[in-house]
Amino acid sequence: MVAAPLAAQQSVRGPIVSWSYTVEAGDTFASIAKRWGVDMAVLGAANGIPSPYVIRIGQVLRRPETKGGRETPVAKPAPRPAPSPRPAPTPRASLAPRESDAPRMQWPTEGAIVSRFGDLRGGIPSNGIDLAALYGTKVRAAAAGTVIYAGNEPQRFGQLILIDHGSGFVTAYAYLGSMTVKEGQVVTARERIALVGKSGEVKSPTVHFELRRNNIPRNPELYLPPRL
Repeated sequence: MVAAPLAAQQSVRGPIVSWSYTVEAGDTFASIAKRWGVDMAVLGAANGIPSPYVIRIGQVLRRPETKGGRETPVAKPAPRPAPSPRPAPTPRASLAPRESDAPRMQWPTEGAIVSRFGDLRGGIPSNGIDLAALYGTKVRAAAAGTVIYAGNEPQRFGQLILIDHGSGFVTAYAYLGSMTVKEGQVVTARERIALVGKSGEVKSPTVHFELRRNNIPRNPELYLPPRL
């Protein structure tokens, strides 16, 4: 299971002084980064964990190394001159339309696709798709599974839900309005889990949807049924 945020447990935990750490119940990626005194993005890069930084109990994380091997917090870089234009990123390799053990997915909500897998957002390729929808539209579980996270991700995604579908497959639903499920809840395919709203970095009602296997992003459209 993904480590769930438990404020009561986190409040009594001090700084982490070791170079590696095993995730425990009650840990969140943000709390581990804070106790280590490092930036979440740097910690994620050092451990091969992309945003929204899904972790599991028992998973071993290592602290990013700094120059000289000293345990110092990651400082924000000083302003630098504008870099010269870089080549466009290499397109991601095409994936098979559906792996044999992949769950059968359904669209999480109604609405037009406004951003696709691999589209650049702030210079970074998107790990999912964005759907523009109306306030109050139902957001549904793309497949049956267990809710392993339902809370706020302050860096980008706002109200965020993660559902574990087994065999390493996890779906993520972000930028949500109100959530109608809780961590640990078992949901069926197409069951309502939230309502469309606006949270995180978006300026209009949007649902961000991702599919990952073992924390590696997949193109959700290759696993979803065609839309008319």
